Amino acid sequence: MDISISVVSHSQIALVAKLLQDLRLHCGNLDVELILTLNMKEPLPPALDCFSHPIKLIRNVIPAGFGANHNQAFAQASGKYFCVLNPDIRLTGDPFTALLACVNDSSVGVVAPLVLSKNGTVEDSARRFPSPLKILCKVFGGPLKPDYVIEDLPIHVDWVAGMFMLFPRGVFEQLSGFDERYFLYYEDVDICARLRLLGYAVLLCPQAKVTHIAHRSSHRSLKYMRWHLRSMVRFFLSPAYRRIK
Repeated sequence: MDISISVVSHSQIALVAKLLQDLRLHCGNLDVELILTLNMKEPLPPALDCFSHPIKLIRNVIPAGFGANHNQAFAQASGKYFCVLNPDIRLTGDPFTALLACVNDSSVGVVAPLVLSKNGTVEDSARRFPSPLKILCKVFGGPLKPDYVIEDLPIHVDWVAGMFMLFPRGVFEQLSGFDERYFLYYEDVDICARLRLLGYAVLLCPQAKVTHIAHRSSHRSLKYMRWHLRSMVRFFLSPAYRRIK
């Protein structure tokens, strides 16, 4: 098996069904397996029966956090590479061939595709490490300019968003996966910081493009805001942040 793809559904089974259709349409010739975690009780999509690749299903009795869910999936993964993929990502082509070409370099710890919005604009999915000052500037000064100029070639970045990350299996094992103390948010920042401290590169591959169908309803939720703030503080107090800042 080349790639194990971990997808976690939080009552998002309709989005999972569309993602399965995309994978079948654009990645049918690739040697992949899907590990689908149902973090909440919900029915399976009919598209599961039509999926031509192996599927492993995990049903959580109690909802788990982002990192715990993907670490749990990794324990069942058999691929040479481990892909974390959100249900709200849509594929318009095969992103994996270009990503594998990047991550075959032993110095690369994780690679991510260029993420586009529904309107085709480039999303800010690759950034420099945050700092309290940057956060304050964003809160009181509005959106900041993108941290990187993206052209045609892969670029080294500080961190990439957890909506789509491809790791070599051995690297993910070396890191012991995501830090499960981050229930939601900043797991991607933390794991990229730990990768950088181990000497691995974090790459954005513009040749691989995906679309993010973001609803962002969580931005209006106090519960999600508390998770975000808690994770932010945890990262700024972490040994990894003290070493990379």
